[in-house]
Amino acid sequence: MSVATSSGGVASGSPESRRIVLLRHAKADWPEVSDHERPLADRGRKDAPVAGRRLAGTGITFDLALCSTAARTRETWKLAVGELPHRPRTVYEERLYEASLGELIALLNEVSDEVRDIVLIGHNPGMHALADALSGEVEGDLLARMNRSGFPTSAFAVLGFTGSWKAVEHGVGTLVDFWTPHS
Repeated sequence: MSVATSSGGVASGSPESRRIVLLRHAKADWPEVSDHERPLADRGRKDAPVAGRRLAGTGITFDLALCSTAARTRETWKLAVGELPHRPRTVYEERLYEASLGELIALLNEVSDEVRDIVLIGHNPGMHALADALSGEVEGDLLARMNRSGFPTSAFAVLGFTGSWKAVEHGVGTLVDFWTPHS
């Protein structure tokens, strides 16, 4: 399913301010199933709603959620989104599973300019690599904290940028928040 649903884009004027939230799935279990079908562990089922409440506390109203098709990301999003005051349109995107940095940027480049704020629910190393790559500017010590922690399960990063989704590339954003459940 394509995430580009533009019917003309943003009206002319000043460039649109946008936010990208990168949410890593909660802690997964290791049963005898394929990696794609791994469910959340007990800790993951506890951490995901906490991440959702923290996301709600950011005040961001997401227009779109792109969620990996893996069981652990779908379960994380189901538990987190229930804590948000507004449920965004959700697209389960198989390209998020095992996506490289380049594939993640290409996916963001497909997003319609009608979308202002987006949340990606995915996996490491992709979520960490994308947050690091897009962070041209950083508020305070957020990048150092993110790199020190290694982007653990249930963590999320918030990046802001101005312009079209087609212009998302290395260094375009400002890292404005980074949160982990066990810091």
